[in-house]
Amino acid sequence: MADLILKDVVKSYGDVNVLKDINLDIETGELIVFVGPSGCGKSTLLRMIAGLEKITDGTLSIDGQVMNDVPPAQRGIAMVFQTYALYPHMTVRDNMAFALNIAGKSKDEINAAVGGAAEKLQLGPYLDRLPKELSGGQRQRVAIGRAIVRDPKVYLFDEPLSNLDAALRVATRIEIAQLKEQMPDSTMIYVTHDQVEAMTLASRIVVLANRGIAQVGSPLELYERPRNTFVAQFIGSPAMNLLGGKIVGTGDITTLELADGAGQITSNYPSRSEDMGAEVQVGIRPEDMIATEDDNYAFAGKVDITEALGEVTQLYFSAPRPGEDTDTVIAKLHGIHRGLRGQHVKMTGAPDKVHVFRDGISLHHR
Repeated sequence: MADLILKDVVKSYGDVNVLKDINLDIETGELIVFVGPSGCGKSTLLRMIAGLEKITDGTLSIDGQVMNDVPPAQRGIAMVFQTYALYPHMTVRDNMAFALNIAGKSKDEINAAVGGAAEKLQLGPYLDRLPKELSGGQRQRVAIGRAIVRDPKVYLFDEPLSNLDAALRVATRIEIAQLKEQMPDSTMIYVTHDQVEAMTLASRIVVLANRGIAQVGSPLELYERPRNTFVAQFIGSPAMNLLGGKIVGTGDITTLELADGAGQITSNYPSRSEDMGAEVQVGIRPEDMIATEDDNYAFAGKVDITEALGEVTQLYFSAPRPGEDTDTVIAKLHGIHRGLRGQHVKMTGAPDKVHVFRDGISLHHR
């Protein structure tokens, strides 16, 4: 398979920059997932790698060869689209073999490649069926199989599960994870807006925002140590709570006073002497919120709504902001908690779960 390097890549439409300063090294065998809000350029970046969009500036290299001006068919890339794009009049076998027939491969080579892909994707019983005789998940597997038979250097997936219903998404996501296990040396780039897909499939996640890369890291790295408030709230569901606060103690342990709290709480994020007195945002994930009776707490409020989900109970609070607006603070408590709606509750967080952001940047990443 292949290493892929994006260096100072820019994409513009006229005077409008869609992507800028994209620098990313993807190693052989990685499954990289692009995530970000709608319109951030995930699919555009994928299409630039495929050669379907022209790179305005910068370089794309695969195995050390610059690919900017290389036609899509010669890049050694196979792409799986959001829509299955199968030929409706061809059987599964013929759909998977189509590109190999065009390339002039022998019948034995084609049969071996199609048979191998069908085995990996459990499509053997369906090889003689037409696409209309398959479920949505099976059609998507055929589309993936069509990519596998080409034995490309890099696989590109553009939101391949978005057209499936919830149950099929889960099943097909597991199948893609199992497929990657069977192809450990394959390099894959996957675009999705689904956090669960990103967190469960990726070796590394690339978070795109504001026309560039907000952070790159393993799923747990982004979850546990977000670089900025955007990543902190984008990774994780429900999003991380951000509360206004002030640093009142610096060092290896940072002491914080929260605008909506009483007393002080601490964070294991280290701070510098020049941070003393700085206004910051204090982040605590809903699942890290802890109910407390202590006089030192991060947030207190009346529970507006509860969601009893069985394994967890989610509490929703209205948190005042300057002006007339309010924020929603969410706490996710393990287990079943009855009778909390309308009750006044104090919440805090353990020091190793309290994040601190100054000017939007995590103290951990300065």
